[in-house]
Amino acid sequence: MSFTVEERGNPNSLSYRLFFKNAEGKYISPFHDIPIYADESQNIFHMVVEVPRWTNAKMEIATKDFLNPIKQDVKKGKLRYVANVFPHKGYIWNYGAIPQVSIFERPVVCSRGEVIKVKVLGILAMIDEGETDWKVIAINVEDPEASEMNNISDVQRLKPGYLEATVDWFRRYKVPDGKPENRFAFNEEFKDKDFAIEVIKSTHNFWKALISQQAKAGELNCKNTCVSANNSPFCCSADEANAAVGEVRFLLPLLTLLFLFAVDKWFYYERK
Repeated sequence: MSFTVEERGNPNSLSYRLFFKNAEGKYISPFHDIPIYADESQNIFHMVVEVPRWTNAKMEIATKDFLNPIKQDVKKGKLRYVANVFPHKGYIWNYGAIPQVSIFERPVVCSRGEVIKVKVLGILAMIDEGETDWKVIAINVEDPEASEMNNISDVQRLKPGYLEATVDWFRRYKVPDGKPENRFAFNEEFKDKDFAIEVIKSTHNFWKALISQQAKAGELNCKNTCVSANNSPFCCSADEANAAVGEVRFLLPLLTLLFLFAVDKWFYYERK
């Protein structure tokens, strides 16, 4: 199973979108149409890379938009970038989402929109505005170290300091925006692989209820080209998908010097 991406609009602008296609060249939703499992019997999952390692643009699958392309998050009309909170440069791992559920993982630098197969190792429960925001840690099955890593304890043993850096990054990355440090459940402890997989499966059940119209979608856009039957209001025809993608136009080239200066700045603050 293979997927490709098509860029529309201009990078570092409000117009930028990254649309997905399947092996047949048909536009799909990365949220709904890419299967959660690459190999269910082995608990190998698909992951859509939203933010490549060491980059700053806060890219995400647009769950409220038609066909759910990847786009840059916006707040108060401005594109969002994470600050370089010393000693971390941008995101310190490839960050992304498991289709039909969400995740980050740690192999070599991937490309935005790349769909990779990952092995889940553990999970961290961050508290974001009063709600649990699960952060799954996983490894690309093609990573040279994948055979040595089968649980979160292997990360602790083979990559000393890595999990501590992960907690540190998530704790502090919003501080440059004037927000308080994030907090974590379970006394900042990573839960193991089995716990993580149960969380993923539970979240996937919520998605199945959503796509089968057993739960209300709210602001989520559930249009898809592969999952829903023709009589479903969520079923999107190829013509409808082509027309939607065609509406996203390229703009004239924009000056990005101010953006580059902002992203290259470092933020320092005293740890409590």
